[in-house]
Amino acid sequence: MTHRSRKPYIAGNWKMNLDRSRSLDLIKTVKGRLGDGGDREVAFFVPAIYLADVTAVAQGSPLGVGGQNLWYEANGAFTGELAPRMLREVGADRVLIGHSERRHVFHEPDEWMGRKVRAALDADLLPIYCIGETLDERKAGKTERVCKRQLESGCEKIRTEDAHRLTIAYEPVWAIGTGETATIDQVGQVHRTIRKWLVQRLGEDAANLVRILYGGSVKPDNAKDLMAVDNVDGLLVGGASLQAETFLPIIEFDR
Repeated sequence: MTHRSRKPYIAGNWKMNLDRSRSLDLIKTVKGRLGDGGDREVAFFVPAIYLADVTAVAQGSPLGVGGQNLWYEANGAFTGELAPRMLREVGADRVLIGHSERRHVFHEPDEWMGRKVRAALDADLLPIYCIGETLDERKAGKTERVCKRQLESGCEKIRTEDAHRLTIAYEPVWAIGTGETATIDQVGQVHRTIRKWLVQRLGEDAANLVRILYGGSVKPDNAKDLMAVDNVDGLLVGGASLQAETFLPIIEFDR
């Protein structure tokens, strides 16, 4: 299966940005340009406080809406956390897991990742599981080792039949929000490593159903080149997803 056999997936992560009014305006604008969504998948990962309003506005379109994090228990004394069922109840159909900011700012350990991915799948949420190395790890030649370790922890509870619902996002930490973008060769090398690992873990047929996104200072002027790389099935976009004028050209990278 070639990477173009997999539907391109363009996802915007708003992080802790925008307000309610600007969020809804952005959803309305993007919704109006999406068409039927048959040739590409587009989703926003929005602050939890806006999920219900955003999903209401996105209704009737193919636009996906997801949470930025979850906890793996259904209930309990976990102040400030969100259970998978809670995301579902307010309309989310997907979720980010393991984003570098969760790992490095909030110190979430690898040991949580497999349980989070499993909890998402069991609640019918589509996970994007994020992996990636820091600048020090890359300089030390540890990129492949770090990514494989993160894949092993996040996919420890994955079954073959889950493959079509799983997405992996490679986000080199040193390229997130810095203006730095990994070179085409660097992106291609890591995405090949991820695909090879998935084949070994799930078998070739199942592994070829998993989409692998690239994230890290994605902009309108580099989206097309990134999407041309083999095994890059989509893009996870940060700052450029906050405005229609920068996000729409990324969605429409091939037009």
